[in-house]
Amino acid sequence: MTKITITKAPGTWSVRAGGAVLGESKDALVLSEGDYPDVIYFPRSDIAMAFLDATDHSSHCPHKGDASYFSIVTKSETLTNAAWSYEAPKEDVTRIKDHLAFYASDKVTVEEI
Repeated sequence: MTKITITKAPGTWSVRAGGAVLGESKDALVLSEGDYPDVIYFPRSDIAMAFLDATDHSSHCPHKGDASYFSIVTKSETLTNAAWSYEAPKEDVTRIKDHLAFYASDKVTVEEI
């Protein structure tokens, strides 16, 4: 089985898209899973949810559970399924409940500030 570790991310993290800051958090989590790049999970309470629209897309991870997806709505475009959340994560990863992760790209920046 793939080993997953979740730790508190050091420092303050931000996520930006379309020139807007979607959120900043001192309480972000780092999820490390096997050979995959680390993923930063932001507490939902630190994200401007007005920029996010839930979509019908979902996926299943045998280790984390079922993910729900969100599109980011910016002034100029909608970034489809650019964020995800585990609403009811499996027992080993319950710390990511009520958190959101974002696909970093040329349009979405996730960084320590």
